[in-house]
Amino acid sequence: MTIYDLIIKNGAIVTADSIVQGDIAIKDGKIKEVSVGKPLDATADQEINADGLHILPGLIDTHVHFNEPGRTEWEGLETGSRSLAAGGVTTFFDMPLNSTPPTINKANLALKSSAADEKSIVNPRFWGGLVPENIGDLKDLHENGVIGFKAFMSPSGIADFNNVDDETIYKGMKEIASLGSLLAVHAESTVITDQLAQEKQRQGKTTARDFVESRPIISEIEAVRRVISYAEATGCKLHIVHASSRKVVRVINDAKQRGVDVTVETCPHYLSLTVKDLAEQGAIAKCAPPLRDQEEVEDLWTAVSNGEINVIASDHSPAPASMKTIKDNYFEGWGGISGAQSTLNILLTEGHYKRNLPLEKIVELTATNPAKLFGLSTKGEIAVDYDADLALVDLNESFKLKKEDLFYRHQHSPYVGMTFKGKVKTTIVGGQVVFDNGQPIEK
Repeated sequence: MTIYDLIIKNGAIVTADSIVQGDIAIKDGKIKEVSVGKPLDATADQEINADGLHILPGLIDTHVHFNEPGRTEWEGLETGSRSLAAGGVTTFFDMPLNSTPPTINKANLALKSSAADEKSIVNPRFWGGLVPENIGDLKDLHENGVIGFKAFMSPSGIADFNNVDDETIYKGMKEIASLGSLLAVHAESTVITDQLAQEKQRQGKTTARDFVESRPIISEIEAVRRVISYAEATGCKLHIVHASSRKVVRVINDAKQRGVDVTVETCPHYLSLTVKDLAEQGAIAKCAPPLRDQEEVEDLWTAVSNGEINVIASDHSPAPASMKTIKDNYFEGWGGISGAQSTLNILLTEGHYKRNLPLEKIVELTATNPAKLFGLSTKGEIAVDYDADLALVDLNESFKLKKEDLFYRHQHSPYVGMTFKGKVKTTIVGGQVVFDNGQPIEK
């Protein structure tokens, strides 16, 4: 009889293609058997009875800002990775900012990688930055394992991570294409947003609505069209992050139809929050691009259901409470939403239960697609020889999110106070339980 490290019994196994009742056997961090319809003829050092639970591939959050090294007072790899584990996330891609120094060369990447090896309880991967001064460093970053590159077409808000001008982004995309990598882009038009923001503030218009109107959807569309033209000219793979509207997604899908290698991500906050939440919660719900109106939320859900979106990621961008206060001027206060722990909760509650989004689609958007898009050939599936990265979820359990439930360094989020249906019970990374019974566990 075969002896495994871990057997998970009697769970509803969810993949991008199906939901089946079965058992999963794990050895040396890998899935070694998936038995459907009959019990495994094996024993294990540890067994988990998943009766009544759904077993999902661990989420892959392709967009987080953990800010280490340099800004761990905002968030760190220790607290950030624990919050991910609590949300069923087993792999994250950390952005090149807001850490100091930013991940724009080989030496800075080594600093971040070393910190993650020491502190993270889930799988870390890293984006490299594209900034005006580092085109000569892109090859080194690629050869040292970055998952891809990230650029801002508008100011990032961080002094040591400059946004790209048109010449830089074109030259950078040529180099990235030659490396066989891809570029992720924060796409907003600086000309449009700066002019509108200045006009609003000159007129004393500083409400939540004024802030949102200063960063209109057309600002995203203009930047997306421009960077798509560079992708067509250079042959560079392109990934548009945090699209806030289906209008933006349509531009991207039109480009796909004519053969451009471009994909698109949206975020849970654009699928669950509106301008009304920004007005009520202040900077806790401030981000860029900003939250939109309810009709845009519904349109974005249509895009998700229709397969127009490739990836859903948190864009977890935390900051201390002192930076998340707004008195009368919504143009002040740090823009960034803390949400890494709640991605699956949003998709289950707002998607699966309210809008009949299939569980298989949630797996596709949060695990299978990210793994395929970024070349993680042993992740994103529940299948033999894949990594044993799993989330066990009770779909029937409801809970109200309290700030004390958050494992972030700063326990604030626009989702605090919301009632969710579907709770992560256990998270497993490489065959090791890293979250169970409401608490992170050291690997």
